[in-house]
Amino acid sequence: MQTTGIAVATAGLAGCNGQSSDETTTAAETDSETETAAETTTENAESSVSVDAAVAVAAEWNAMRARLYDTVALAAAGRLGTAARVTGDVFARFEQSSGEWGAHEQLEATNEQNYETFESHLGGAREAYAAGDAERGSDLAVQAADNLLAAQRGRVDAAVVDALEVLLFGARARDAGLLAAAGEVDAAAELANAVYEDFEDAPAHSSLESASGELYETFEAAVEGAADAGDAETIAASARTAADATVDASYELAPEAVAGAGHLALMQAVGFDAEVLAGLGGPGDEFAHAAALSLYRARAADVPRLVAAGEADFAATVASDVFAHFEGARAHEALEEADHDAYEGFEGGLESLTEAAESGDGAAAEEAVATVDENLLAGISALVGGEAATVLEAAFFRARLGDARELVAVGETDRAAAIGESLFARFEENEANLHESVEEESEELYHRFEEEHLAGLVEDAAAGNADAAAAHAEGAMDALFEFEAAVGATAEVSAAEAAFFGARGFDAAALAQVGASARAGSVVQSTFAFFESGAGGYHETLEEADHDLYESFEGALGSVRTAAEEGGDAYGAAKTYGQRAVDSMYAVVATAAADAGLGAAASERMTGVFQTFEEARVHEALEGGDRDAYEGFEAALSDYVDALADGSEVDAAAEAYATATARAQFAVVGEVGKAPEAGGSEDGGSADAALSGGPNVVEGVPEDADHVVEMSAVAFEPAELTVSAGDTVAFEHVGGEAHSVTAYGDELPEGAAYWASGGFESQEAAETGWSEGKGAVQSGQSYVHTFETAGEHAYYCVPHEAAGMTGTIVVEE
Repeated sequence: MQTTGIAVATAGLAGCNGQSSDETTTAAETDSETETAAETTTENAESSVSVDAAVAVAAEWNAMRARLYDTVALAAAGRLGTAARVTGDVFARFEQSSGEWGAHEQLEATNEQNYETFESHLGGAREAYAAGDAERGSDLAVQAADNLLAAQRGRVDAAVVDALEVLLFGARARDAGLLAAAGEVDAAAELANAVYEDFEDAPAHSSLESASGELYETFEAAVEGAADAGDAETIAASARTAADATVDASYELAPEAVAGAGHLALMQAVGFDAEVLAGLGGPGDEFAHAAALSLYRARAADVPRLVAAGEADFAATVASDVFAHFEGARAHEALEEADHDAYEGFEGGLESLTEAAESGDGAAAEEAVATVDENLLAGISALVGGEAATVLEAAFFRARLGDARELVAVGETDRAAAIGESLFARFEENEANLHESVEEESEELYHRFEEEHLAGLVEDAAAGNADAAAAHAEGAMDALFEFEAAVGATAEVSAAEAAFFGARGFDAAALAQVGASARAGSVVQSTFAFFESGAGGYHETLEEADHDLYESFEGALGSVRTAAEEGGDAYGAAKTYGQRAVDSMYAVVATAAADAGLGAAASERMTGVFQTFEEARVHEALEGGDRDAYEGFEAALSDYVDALADGSEVDAAAEAYATATARAQFAVVGEVGKAPEAGGSEDGGSADAALSGGPNVVEGVPEDADHVVEMSAVAFEPAELTVSAGDTVAFEHVGGEAHSVTAYGDELPEGAAYWASGGFESQEAAETGWSEGKGAVQSGQSYVHTFETAGEHAYYCVPHEAAGMTGTIVVEE
């Protein structure tokens, strides 16, 4: 393996590049006039460009800009959950970058309006990605990056901005390499084309061309080559070449220290890119969480049917069991974090569904199911979005078509027709993009599903033609399964099938409950046969992922059939089987991630960064600038390589590496003494005398506090806390900038007095007070409140609400 190749190939998204002395010598020998001109340019730059701590800050902003463009790349590949997480991470790191020379304080000092707009764009991008809106999320992320560019222009000399902007295009080119490494070849090529088009209209175009006509041509040709390539290896190689050119050009555009700081900042971005890459193997836990929510959709949909069949008590049990299962499920916290409104809406809908079932109110049950379904669909979109959500939607449609099939079998053709009509309407509304996706995949498949079978199900079921209706239900299910297998990765299809299989087990239990034991046994038998046939790879994938779970899954499915046919507890058996199905969702996605080997690939990339650094011009500059910063950087990089290889504590190692790199940026510009302390104000920091807390903001945490909620950079931990009436809660500042604890006025329980740090009497007053520097909880302080009124008290942090810093205190009698 060639050293230069490793260095370039594994440098990551941010375009790090080693520059060998052999390459420099060859260039000098072949074009001495070019070298002389470059030396003159550099000498002029050295004499006219200010090199100080502001350069290190501008470089730090560049690392953040690179990460924001990472989210655009991820969104283009349909990885909206990861894009939302990365955006949130950028926000959190920005909030922690405090101190006089931190990225946060410097942005605010440069232009307060630009600072506020940046935070607004950043928070909006996170929300949009979480809501499944890739276009809006990407637009807002780019606007946030432009806010940082404006700050760079206002803070450092033009030559510094030119060098950093060129390096950023190298980072964007390497984004294509990241997507290609993750198997998103088409998205990678499309992204490279977008980078090429953006470059043509950008100031960096003329900057790179003026730095070196040869490097300019190399960059353009390489990006164009990535856009035209059809395989991952060619895209990655072309992206590396493009990034190499921008790193070389940065040394032609600005003084050595400036280019070195910019190079280090991009190495920092590479570290975060490696973390992202390590998590891109397979669909990830987010997909398993979303698949579990899809199963809840199917289970809730059974309740109105059971109420209509006179099984109100059993229907209420089903609804309450869904609630109980969710409370202990892995998907619980995931949904709460991804979309808190959807989380609350789902739980509220389940409560209404249980009440409706208990009272035997079929109409109310239908309304509650609609609420449950709407919020679960929103949660699924927040967790995965894009094509992944569409695959789960197809599996959910198949589960509902299975319900229609079983209603036909027991003579309830009118209810079967109603299900068909509902699915037809939802399909026409393009719910979860299913209509457009099926049509794009195959016109024949689209017509077969909708016009032949779904429409046929409605017509024949309404007419009482049971055999024809059953055939159409099965035909529609087959068509959607064909679609799933065509567009989803094997792990995605397997997890989606786990939701479908779980739903079929509960269908069998419902049939047994209403006395259709023979039909219940047939459902299990056909489900088992489908599993044995492969089920889109689900059978083999589960067996390879966890053989014990595979055997337990099959055994539990057999137990459902035995219980149904022999008059046993079919529902109890279905619950056991359903848990096995949920377990299998996580097993198949975890195996896919491991099989993808992207953790190893990420570790290899960072190994390449280490080798790049050893050969780069910035190596000597850092070692000579500050020995401690140099050794700290190398140690953090080495630890990070090991963490990626082991798959342990990756997030913490990435943060430590980023902090060491930021310190190195200050060292190469000769200002290491101004480098922000590790973690910003995570360790406490100092209070701002211009801010005041007001009533109930105290130093430390009172000894008589019953509970403590920690306030980190952009989160309340825990986000939800259950207390008893009369309990005292201390909201302790443990990280980031100053926070507020502010109740949502319209979400307080009836009869509850308004509460907020600062002692304000309304939400409006609290927000106005914050703008005047009041109601702040700073490092080392706590806001203390005693909760007397039962119910849910929702609250937020005024300056960090856009970053998702919200919480709930549940007060019980």
